[in-house]
Amino acid sequence: MFRDRREAGARLAEQLKHLADRDVVVLGLPRGGIPVAFEVATALRAPLDVFVVRKLGVPWHEELAMGAIAPRGVRVLNKSVVNRLGISRDTIDEVVEREKQELERREVAYRDGRTPPDIRGKVAILIDDGLATGSTMRAAVAAVRQFGPARVVVAVPVGAPDACAEFEKLADEVVCLERPEPFFAVGTWYDNFAQTTDDEVRELLARAADLPSAERGTRNAE
Repeated sequence: MFRDRREAGARLAEQLKHLADRDVVVLGLPRGGIPVAFEVATALRAPLDVFVVRKLGVPWHEELAMGAIAPRGVRVLNKSVVNRLGISRDTIDEVVEREKQELERREVAYRDGRTPPDIRGKVAILIDDGLATGSTMRAAVAAVRQFGPARVVVAVPVGAPDACAEFEKLADEVVCLERPEPFFAVGTWYDNFAQTTDDEVRELLARAADLPSAERGTRNAE
């Protein structure tokens, strides 16, 4: 369906062109959401930042998300998973504490000393490379609301139909380019789904850091 995250971002940007003249901040979820968000931010001539959210994996099955955490102490739990597996509060707290440390480390490492953009009163576009259970993005939406944006837009190239539909109630606008059924997994819909590294995240954020003012200057000159 998509050659790689770069192509997915370019196609996603086409569906977000109506926001090009708005006061927009593009927020990529690391790590896989950053290459997608970079293409969108460049196309919209908007600032790009990382919005760090950490999945809370079930201890004996790390790939299964029982929730997620985000900045400002936001914690979102998948109650159906927690209840079905009988996961105790102590176990959840242990996982939260571990992931909180990694969240804080990544925020410092990715920004390389750059201050986060001001989101208040702006259109915040939250981008990932796909939606499976949606737990990570739910935490991101809850957290970004606390920064006072005018609108929250969730945008992904591909997502499970149920997950995409859920965000139509949580976000002000949702763009899911593809909603395949059956869904399987996000990586199924990419020819190249190689893991995005920390270095790639830092490189893309650094490249984007100087783009907004330069691009706006070009547009104003036109």
